[in-house]
Amino acid sequence: MPAPKNTFKQALADGEKQIGCWMSFADGQVAEIMGTAGFDWLVIDGEHAPNDIRSIRDQLIALQASPSHPVVRVPIGETWMIKQVLDAGAQNVLVPMVESGDQARELVRACTYPPEGTRGVGAAGGRATMFASIPDYIPTADEQICLLVQVESRAGLAALEDILAVEGVDGVFIGPADLSTDMGFKGNSAAPEVREAIADAIARIRAAGKAPGILGVTEEATQSYHDMGAQFLAVGIDVLVLAQNARALSKRWKDA
Repeated sequence: MPAPKNTFKQALADGEKQIGCWMSFADGQVAEIMGTAGFDWLVIDGEHAPNDIRSIRDQLIALQASPSHPVVRVPIGETWMIKQVLDAGAQNVLVPMVESGDQARELVRACTYPPEGTRGVGAAGGRATMFASIPDYIPTADEQICLLVQVESRAGLAALEDILAVEGVDGVFIGPADLSTDMGFKGNSAAPEVREAIADAIARIRAAGKAPGILGVTEEATQSYHDMGAQFLAVGIDVLVLAQNARALSKRWKDA
């Protein structure tokens, strides 16, 4: 029995638009609820949310029966972190702050078993092999791992062509908040200069045959990124969905 087919990776390769959402509660029950919402993909955020490997594992379990594909964002592109989330059962990994082709190549190696890569061979005791019930996991796993790298700085944009040339990178995700801050706009991702840089990056990613992705947290920004051609587009963050709707509900009835 081979590793499970990664239909999210296949959808990106086929050019299909994938609509997703961020998850920042670091909670299995919230993940299970989000899995009923109909999103194509959901980010388990290990960078800015209070996640550890156990909470990441619990959310992967919660989403197992869901049609939404979990994408685990690690805090940083360290090989040992990537190894842990892969062994916990993640097939889609998002890595922040990628700024060179060499860095992207090392991330591909971290997602790949030897001799081509550096992924440790120890998944038999983890969810990746469903606890050794997938006997052909190791020889078939590499091709089912989807590696998404984040470009979110001026250095990353300058190295974009080198990053796009790396075989094994399935998609490039633009980080508007970090990029705008690095460009001197302190998180104002709506600044015309930032929007121009994002549009140019998305066009270059698509031209290279990779999937471009991005997160929008306002209706205007999300529509703008959609119109630019973002293929895997995150349209909200669970924490903000709750906060904004709760505040609106409170205001509605307090003002009634």
